Amino acid sequence: MFSKILLAVDGSAHSARAAEKAGELAQLAGSQVLVFHVREMLPARGVYDMDATEGDVDIAADIADELKAKGVEVSSHREREFYGYTPRIIVEAAKQFGADVIVMGTRGRSDLPGLLLGSVTHKVLHLSEVPVLVIR
Repeated sequence: MFSKILLAVDGSAHSARAAEKAGELAQLAGSQVLVFHVREMLPARGVYDMDATEGDVDIAADIADELKAKGVEVSSHREREFYGYTPRIIVEAAKQFGADVIVMGTRGRSDLPGLLLGSVTHKVLHLSEVPVLVIR
């Protein structure tokens, strides 16, 4: 089935649900999970971190700890990239990890609004060479 799962997270409720499902899938299949988070930056007036919060919480590490507590073999990684490159970074990370599937959440917008708004999930679906499991 799936021996390696790349779980793309962004800190939203949708990605929390995706983490739950990825954990369930990993437990059933005995899969290894890579929890992956891309912190987007805007290249305006230097580099401005869009996700900047006090304390700079590592979303991927926190989710990895939760999955590890459930007995899942898991690691985490966080990247910084300019806004708009996130889908390509996720797909490239899946290739480098040797993922059999990418798991990620979505807000559930229809295809047209997702296309117009540039949904990360929508772009990953089109760029990925491995299956993408989208959780609402």
